[in-house]
Amino acid sequence: MKTEDVVSALHRQSPLVHCITNYVAMNTAANVLLAAGASPAMVHAEAEVSDFVPVSGALTINIGTLSPAWVRAMQKAVDTATASDTAWVLDPVAHFATPYRGQVVQDLIARGPAIVRGNASEILALSGTATAGKGADSGDSVADAESAATTFAKAQGCVVAITGQEDFVTDGTRKAHVAGGSELMPKVTAMGCSLTALMGACVAVAPPFEAALTALSMFGYAGERAAQTANGPGSFQVAFLDALSQTKPVNFAGDALIQWH
Repeated sequence: MKTEDVVSALHRQSPLVHCITNYVAMNTAANVLLAAGASPAMVHAEAEVSDFVPVSGALTINIGTLSPAWVRAMQKAVDTATASDTAWVLDPVAHFATPYRGQVVQDLIARGPAIVRGNASEILALSGTATAGKGADSGDSVADAESAATTFAKAQGCVVAITGQEDFVTDGTRKAHVAGGSELMPKVTAMGCSLTALMGACVAVAPPFEAALTALSMFGYAGERAAQTANGPGSFQVAFLDALSQTKPVNFAGDALIQWH
């Protein structure tokens, strides 16, 4: 599927996306999904995730604000997604920061995500490489992590997306960079977490590699548009949602923001 076809399917189908994400990101991620044409559901109670996953188009897991109860819900949701053939996306937020976070992520990875999205430091750490990351902030460049991402994607049989100044996505064989975006994006909290949610919306209507490329392209396009009128992070966030809501399939004709490698 071409990027424009995935955007068209997203707008046409308006998939329900089950998001188990962090407290900081919930509102922003929900608004991003709505602006993109999807339907968000922030459901994390262990007692109901196994009922909710099968009626969703996709599941996204973000470990930003962990607790034992949430971890159990994540594991149960992922196991249900596997049983119901529902694709799911993992955002391993700062998984290298503490042993607890690292253990949780390794357990989730063993359950087979379709897409793993993170910054360069998070992806490097998945391969066991030392990083310069601080908490959820990357201290490494996208280029530094590309080889690790390719190796990891091939070994795990998943798609890996690294987000940064210029994004990179691979399934272990195919590789591409995605341009666009704005320097203001890292100054707005939950942008990366919201991108993970959008990847969930796209993987509900397209294969994982094409889904990741499309979500990155939509973010890149909306970021560029928003930066043209924003005066700072606050106005950028509003302009970004507006730009995302106005995207059309034709904006991505010919995979305009994608460079293949």
